[in-house]
Amino acid sequence: MEKFKVGITGGIGSGKSTVCRLFAQWNVTIIDADALSHELTGPGGKAVAAIRDAFGSQAINAKGGMDRAYMRQRVFEDDSVRHTLQAIIHPLIRQEMLSKTTNATGEYVIYDIPLLVESLHKYKDLLNVICVVDCEESEQIQRVQKRSGLSVEAIMNILKAQASREQRLAVANEVIFNGRGITHEQLQERAFALHQKWLLSARKLASASVD
Repeated sequence: MEKFKVGITGGIGSGKSTVCRLFAQWNVTIIDADALSHELTGPGGKAVAAIRDAFGSQAINAKGGMDRAYMRQRVFEDDSVRHTLQAIIHPLIRQEMLSKTTNATGEYVIYDIPLLVESLHKYKDLLNVICVVDCEESEQIQRVQKRSGLSVEAIMNILKAQASREQRLAVANEVIFNGRGITHEQLQERAFALHQKWLLSARKLASASVD
């Protein structure tokens, strides 16, 4: 039976993970691309050999997984490094996502993909809907500072490496605004309204695939 599939994305500090946790309580299967990336690049992960071949042994830590601090620095210094790393990891993430979707028990599936817009051509054909969790850049900076203690300069470097707010909104079918002044109750209300909409679409798709 074909599953209805939603891709949720948002910049760092947008509250995307909070939104996904809301959907998880409503019998929705959440597949976390970031968690899959950590598995694939961790010790024994399927991406490790290709990362070593592309970037050398210095890209692998003592435990046998990708040295994330080293690669983070390389990515920020050179866009071509980011593109090469994504070309290694994203096809593997897609493969794992499809495998988990086959066994999903929720009424529909949400793919939590931080870099969805940056790698849209790799995922777009999988998705029925693209949903962006949106907020002001100033709010992103404030939230990330509060939770991680990073400098504004370090956060700005992360933001520059991600798609812009305008780029994300340009590809969105749905938007959940989680910016300044939005309460948790308002966020949950907006998420639940979309859940009901997607649930209806999921049930129609499931019925059509059975017929």
